[in-house]
Amino acid sequence: MTRQPLRLAILEAERTLTAAGVGSPRTDAELLAAHLLGVERTKLMMVPLVDPPVVQALQDLVRRRAARVPLQHLTGQAFLGEVNLEVGPGVFVPRPETELLLEWGAGVIEDIDKPVIVDLCTGSGALALALAHARPDAAVHAVEKDPTALSWARRNAERRAESGDSPIALYSGDVTDPMLFMELEGLVDLVVCNPPYVPDGTPVPPEVRNHDPHEAVFGGRDGLDVVRHVVACAARLLKPGGGVAIEHDDTHGGSVPALLRARRVLTDVREHPDLAGRPRFATARRTQPE
Repeated sequence: MTRQPLRLAILEAERTLTAAGVGSPRTDAELLAAHLLGVERTKLMMVPLVDPPVVQALQDLVRRRAARVPLQHLTGQAFLGEVNLEVGPGVFVPRPETELLLEWGAGVIEDIDKPVIVDLCTGSGALALALAHARPDAAVHAVEKDPTALSWARRNAERRAESGDSPIALYSGDVTDPMLFMELEGLVDLVVCNPPYVPDGTPVPPEVRNHDPHEAVFGGRDGLDVVRHVVACAARLLKPGGGVAIEHDDTHGGSVPALLRARRVLTDVREHPDLAGRPRFATARRTQPE
């Protein structure tokens, strides 16, 4: 059995993915190869030759990626902050843009001892688990209404706890419920949320259209159906000085800050761009008593 250069197999994979319109063909080809070989992407250069079955397995994965199956479904994992998460059919795949929201949230609680954190619409548990990893002293509460997504979140929470992270509290619930987290009203230091926010009918990539759950992506005619409830929930949960961060569509650079400003108890409303300079998340703070 003649071994073959891995470099050539990756080049061929890149060509296939480029022809299929995949946005990051070289990166995806290398990540699929690293997944198959069980090594970090940066260590691929240390594997110059591979057996033909490995090349065949890579070609099979590349064909599925070229059919626009999400990369994370093929590798079975996604990353946010310093945690890796299991993902697959039935749960929204965390996106790199959310890293900036995570960074802002971590800054809000940086000087707070034993902060209380709530993650609304948690999906895979990404934000909640990333914050719990960064702040082992925090009490982290996360809620999700979809049973399939909640099962992924529970699986990820169990894995992170087994790895030594502080356990989080996971709940089945709906952010539109005015009684949600009544026991935490006025006690929360940080509320974070990556809700469904894409306006109905907006064209989205095949990976999103065919694989992400519709209810985790689309947020009604203007994309704000769930966001409105998130703002209301955050306003009653936050303690004075607490902060809220809500990810949103890039068409919401004015509307989500306006929703936050409409709440008299919220102040210091700000809009934040993603790495491409597009409006991506809005933040506010709970007013301090005079």
